[in-house]
Amino acid sequence: MERPTDHEIRRAGDTSRLGRFFRHRFWDEADVRRVLPAAALARLSARVTESESSHAGEIRLCVEASLPISYLWRGLTARQRALALFGKLRVWDTEHNNGVLIYLLLAEHAIEIVADRGLNRRVSATQWQPIVEGLRQSLRGGQFEQGLVEAIRAVEALLAQHFPPEAGTVPRNELPDAVVVL
Repeated sequence: MERPTDHEIRRAGDTSRLGRFFRHRFWDEADVRRVLPAAALARLSARVTESESSHAGEIRLCVEASLPISYLWRGLTARQRALALFGKLRVWDTEHNNGVLIYLLLAEHAIEIVADRGLNRRVSATQWQPIVEGLRQSLRGGQFEQGLVEAIRAVEALLAQHFPPEAGTVPRNELPDAVVVL
């Protein structure tokens, strides 16, 4: 069997990039609304609000249909997008540096959890993995809302363990609780 030429390898990579581009162009905000209708988004926002009464952390949910063209052109990943949104949504801007972003990218079936440094010092990467896998299983079964509720509960448990509310106080809500749909 002959080895492929450099030109053939570049062409195969271009096809992959082109395929990724078209896959993303077929997803839009309507697809997010189909899997998470307005009522589900409202329930998820309420669940985040309820969760934040049991700890001093902040949880943000972001569901994006597809990556921006600039990300696709540069070959950037869902993880890189989640990190950018972590900053843009100011999840890092909390008193105890304990914000958590749960990010879904529908076009790639990608799940990313980004935690701020205050929580990352206390929670290992292996502790996040079961949360991601549980959410992945729910999404595969078409249970988007239920999967996100379970992910919120799991993140809530970690935040309550490491950042319980101060005795006699109600935790301050530092970030909006609404689900971000892009």
